[in-house]
Amino acid sequence: MTPTWVQLVYLACAVCFILALKGLSSPKTARAGNLIGAVGAVVACVVVFFAIPEAVLQSENIPLILVAIAIGAVVGVVGAQRVQMTQMPQLVALFNGVGGGAAALVALLELGDMTSAGHEPVGFDLAATAFTVVVGSVSFAGSMVTFAKLQELMTSRPVVFPGLPILFGGSLLVAVALSVVTVTNPTLWFGVVLALAGLLLGVLLVLPVGGADVPIVISLLNAFTGLTVAAGGYVLGNTVLLVAGTLVGASGTFLTKLMAAAMGRSVMNILFGALKGGSTLGAGVASDRPVRSGGPQDVAILLGYATKVIIVPGYGLAVAQAQHTLRELVDVLEERGISTDYAIHPVAGRMPGHMNVLLAEAQVPYEQLKEMDDINGEFKQADVVLVVGANDVVNPAAKTTPGAPIYGMPILNADEAKQIVFLKRSMRPGFAGIENELLFDPKTTLLFGDAKDTLGKLLASVKGL
Repeated sequence: MTPTWVQLVYLACAVCFILALKGLSSPKTARAGNLIGAVGAVVACVVVFFAIPEAVLQSENIPLILVAIAIGAVVGVVGAQRVQMTQMPQLVALFNGVGGGAAALVALLELGDMTSAGHEPVGFDLAATAFTVVVGSVSFAGSMVTFAKLQELMTSRPVVFPGLPILFGGSLLVAVALSVVTVTNPTLWFGVVLALAGLLLGVLLVLPVGGADVPIVISLLNAFTGLTVAAGGYVLGNTVLLVAGTLVGASGTFLTKLMAAAMGRSVMNILFGALKGGSTLGAGVASDRPVRSGGPQDVAILLGYATKVIIVPGYGLAVAQAQHTLRELVDVLEERGISTDYAIHPVAGRMPGHMNVLLAEAQVPYEQLKEMDDINGEFKQADVVLVVGANDVVNPAAKTTPGAPIYGMPILNADEAKQIVFLKRSMRPGFAGIENELLFDPKTTLLFGDAKDTLGKLLASVKGL
């Protein structure tokens, strides 16, 4: 029986998780929310050692648990400190996968205890255990594939081969059948085979996904992990795990739906669109069509004599680590009385909130960060739109070209501005791999080069006006 004081501490930790989730809903409160959630997690882990019987504390497993916690803490801290902003989605995928895998392993251990001599497992407990094993395995395997795609350890294009739908459907049926067998005739070996089926299912689920769809799948797998943690919390009788897992599962599900809506597509189409020829990844071939290019001085004149400027940041900004230089440029424009805002697309970058986090790191005022729905009506009044490392989120093909991979995706209306300036390394297309007609618009000027170097020259030119 869990002591009352421990249950109260667990309740306080659950409240911390709820407050953390609320805090993460806004850039202004995200740092505080993250800290509150971290404190709740640490307290929940520590209190376990005061809640278990003394006989268990004297077990030889306790030192191993402490060593594992220490190793995990070191790996987590070092990894989080060293990871580049451009690699943050990969880190999220790894952490998410590890969470799902851990939940599956714990469920297997519980299944072994349930089926040991003298125990009569309850049917619902077995059902929750089977669910945790298979979905946790799916989350682990799928997250590893998304990591490999984003890290370019494998192609980011959809991987489709003859018979994939049949293999996927067969694996799903096998997983369901094994889950039923695990509940009706529970043995540890059935659980192990079920985990293997889940691993295969996770790989097959993510292989056909490519292009800008990968971050959405990460969000979906994050929801899967949350559900497995909640189910594991039920099996273990742990309130904190139950509440935390439910929060992650619910928020991950809503986030997935919101991201899919931002892409103008359904979740089913994102997961299985490549099987019928649809994907958000085109040929990826650089165009050789003529464009109008300029130098830093030319663009500085456009910016220096504008009344309203809108900045559209993208993944290229993160790659170049140019957010601080960009903020300095905006500060100079603001000092000259030029109204300047940042237009944030929901799927700009490689994960939700990527641009918000990147710009917050450069101390950009939150008031200047405007979401797509709030700023889209202002592009017609903008004298200049400065696109820094973005492409797909301003590509008019999403509105004008039926059959294009991104057709139907809501975009930022940069094409409505009086002048458009693109900062690009080359003419290579964006993450979706398709040509952007906005690059060839008569109103568009291209400024080629590394974003950090180019913005530095642009900043110097604006100051010299």
